[in-house]
Amino acid sequence: MAAPTSGASVELADVVKDYGTGSLALDSLSLHAQPGEFVALLGPSGCGKTTALRSVAGLESVTSGRISIDGYDVTTQPTNKRDLGMVFQSYSLFPHLDALANVEFGLRMRKVPTDERRERALESLEMVGLGGFGKRFAHQLSGGQQQRVALARALVTRPRVLLLDEPLSALDAKVRVQLREEIRRIQTELGITTLFVTHDQEEALAVADRVAVMRAGRIEQIGTPESLYTQPATTFVAEFVGLSNRLPGLVSGGFVEVYGVELPLLDPTVAKGPATVYLRPEDVEIVGCAGGAAGGAGAAGSGLLTPQIRGTVVSSSFLGSIRRSTVRLPDGELIAVQHGVSVKPASGENVSLRFTGACVSVSPREAPSSVAA
Repeated sequence: MAAPTSGASVELADVVKDYGTGSLALDSLSLHAQPGEFVALLGPSGCGKTTALRSVAGLESVTSGRISIDGYDVTTQPTNKRDLGMVFQSYSLFPHLDALANVEFGLRMRKVPTDERRERALESLEMVGLGGFGKRFAHQLSGGQQQRVALARALVTRPRVLLLDEPLSALDAKVRVQLREEIRRIQTELGITTLFVTHDQEEALAVADRVAVMRAGRIEQIGTPESLYTQPATTFVAEFVGLSNRLPGLVSGGFVEVYGVELPLLDPTVAKGPATVYLRPEDVEIVGCAGGAAGGAGAAGSGLLTPQIRGTVVSSSFLGSIRRSTVRLPDGELIAVQHGVSVKPASGENVSLRFTGACVSVSPREAPSSVAA
């Protein structure tokens, strides 16, 4: 295993990227990653996350603003002067070279002596779990193995910053989970500052120290995965990160009333009036169901004396460790409920629901909403 490296800080200060299309790809974007930190850039297609990463890499020139690595301005420096390792969605392996030669390539360009080059390349392949695959060519490797070779190639130069642009999106679900865990393990052991671009919120929440949720070239909110999920700063973050029911409510005095239940607000200063309430499925319990023991996952059995709400089960899906059911309320609203697998509501069954009393975020209500996000 390679010795831990010293990760570098990465800072984007008021970075603007204008392609001349009428809207900014990056709109005064500011971000600071601490040495050794793993930061995920998360957002929908077109939000600017890949442009931000390519700007750090030097593959995109910026219209204005400043990019610095370890306090040094690299805004106008070429890519090969920035001490970076990069892994992209496409594996980009040289088909005429075997895995070991692919990993050695960057060291060859740096004129590292042959013996040292071979030793470091073998070490990098071992690090990503491909110690015995050095003589295989790309067509002899699976997609996951090819991406591991690409990761080894990025790490072999011992960069202080690692840039990952949706490196797992072309892989199947099981391999994707395995490789993201490997990336996190290696990143932690080596101490490399890492920027990871993804549109998959599960990936971002699973591996990152902090997640920056982007929208229209700006960072909507940045924070730990837990804080983004439990304390979204904006309605966009509340809707984009995780699953939320959108229900009608009425705000007053730091609370919002939803179907006769007063729920505390994440932001108690919200102005009173009609609102859309963003309620997580795990913050709703099934307390009356013929198909198994009553109670939900997470806050089940909390004993909160909140009014019960009647509804009819539309569907219920088994998701392994949990079930998620959709219930239609008397006014036609649909509400998603996340609960334990021992509760097995049948389609068409009448059930009772109860809110756990968790804090919720809201937005001013402009039009009726009837779909669980």
